[in-house]
Amino acid sequence: MKFSNKILSQTLVQLCLDKGIDHIVISPGSRNAPLTLSFGEHPDFKCFSIVDERCAAFFALGIAQQLQKPVAVVCTSGSALLNYYPAVAEAFYSDIPLVVISADRPTNYIDIGDGQTIRQENVFENHILYSANCKEGDDFQIKNETEINVALNTAIELNGPVHINIPFSEPLYHTSENQMVWPQNVAARLDKETFEENLEPFLSKWNSSRRKMILVGVLPPNSVERSFVEQLAKDESVLVLTETTSNLHNENFITAIDQLIAPLTDEGFKKLQPDILLTFGGMVVSKKIKAFLRSFPPEQHWHVDAKKAFDTYFVLTHHFKATVNNFFLKFLPKTISVESDYQKHWLSTKQYRLQRHEAYENEIPYSDFMVFCEIFHSLPEHIQLQLSNSATIRYAQLFELPPSAEVFCNRGTSGIDGSTSTAVGAAYASKLPTVFITGDLGFFYDSNALWNNYIPKNFKIIVVNNNGGGIFRILPGEKNTQLFDTYFETKHDLSAKQLSEMYGFKYERIHSKEDIKITLKNFFSIKEKPALLEIFTPSTVNDKVLLEYFKFIS
Repeated sequence: MKFSNKILSQTLVQLCLDKGIDHIVISPGSRNAPLTLSFGEHPDFKCFSIVDERCAAFFALGIAQQLQKPVAVVCTSGSALLNYYPAVAEAFYSDIPLVVISADRPTNYIDIGDGQTIRQENVFENHILYSANCKEGDDFQIKNETEINVALNTAIELNGPVHINIPFSEPLYHTSENQMVWPQNVAARLDKETFEENLEPFLSKWNSSRRKMILVGVLPPNSVERSFVEQLAKDESVLVLTETTSNLHNENFITAIDQLIAPLTDEGFKKLQPDILLTFGGMVVSKKIKAFLRSFPPEQHWHVDAKKAFDTYFVLTHHFKATVNNFFLKFLPKTISVESDYQKHWLSTKQYRLQRHEAYENEIPYSDFMVFCEIFHSLPEHIQLQLSNSATIRYAQLFELPPSAEVFCNRGTSGIDGSTSTAVGAAYASKLPTVFITGDLGFFYDSNALWNNYIPKNFKIIVVNNNGGGIFRILPGEKNTQLFDTYFETKHDLSAKQLSEMYGFKYERIHSKEDIKITLKNFFSIKEKPALLEIFTPSTVNDKVLLEYFKFIS
């Protein structure tokens, strides 16, 4: 085995190995050659080569999302590093441990007009948990070890992105047969969490309230103890609202928030207004629930999270710094049942909405709504479901998905820019067959995601192609203008067929309502290679169908 003869490279590689950071996504370059040589030559690292740095970072994010441990990305100097930023921001807001390792020019080469040279130190300052800025030279070895240790431990302990910037002077390709340094591994503190907060004031409020709402954001599958879920579902004074990305299931939960609240009048909102709002999990998709809770705020808003609490509804009153399971372990045994019709009333409303929803499904024309309806009704059991942002995740909120499906979406920043790359990385890391559903703009925007050698045979993509950003038709304002077509909806005549053929995907397409059921069934049975199904929908009726839906179910 050969090592780069750069002390900094050996230091970083050994510390990553000691801390179990063994998945390394490398983008080609020259300045990062010492890192590429050191990681690539070592048999204990699983290395990936992805050319496009933006795709590489989201690919790594998808792997980290599934493994729930840090994954590293390595790039050369200059603008290559900046392409990581969208994924860094997503990791920051989604609490995903991403280790960004950038090679840099020596300090005296910065700002003198040298090629591929920018100000790399602290470049992610506003969206990073820690920036380790290393220096070349033996005099800095102890400080460099400390900085790298702190960065890696931060990613492990706090579940988020860190940046390690390492300058290398030329020559870059020299190797050694021997390890030249043995850096001290300062282990991350992984002590079992203790939650000792005095809960009595909160229990007093909880036990006297007849209207408690629990709103759950993004959660990994199977992350909440089943006994806690069942206890909450049985409490008639508690209404639990979940989302597709919450991965929580119970017949007494409200799983389609917009379906429930969109038709409500002020009178209905006042009935729904909780005394206490308890939230946990990550970002919430529904704009309607945010608007409701800001206009009809609870008396108390408590958030449970070991790391942070966002004041999303402008009325946050307390942050319980604990994991959800540790909080409920201490809290729920001390709660008492309160007589209330809060849950019963809204579950009855839910059933009425579901009946109207089913009736609407039977009469809608061929449209995005109808297509998503057929897709979600046709999904196989026991899959990983990756959803793109924009229209896809919002339509998903309106339908019942298989409880066995593990659902993911990049909701940290809610961007379309890396959804496909994330899905590919997640598909590689998951043991489940993966289905990725996206729109045409999101798919074409991130089409370089398919430019790699790590796509499993059981990976499937469904592209709903309405020839532009159809979701923008729901926005207020005049739609029938050249300005709207060009700059909002961004009309096009592109197809995914050529990309599918270039990247070795089996390609299928749908143009009509008559084809969709049988084609979906056949599509999900494909096993010999990755597959892509492109469903073409009209671009001008989708907004009307969706807006009519909310009127129809009222």
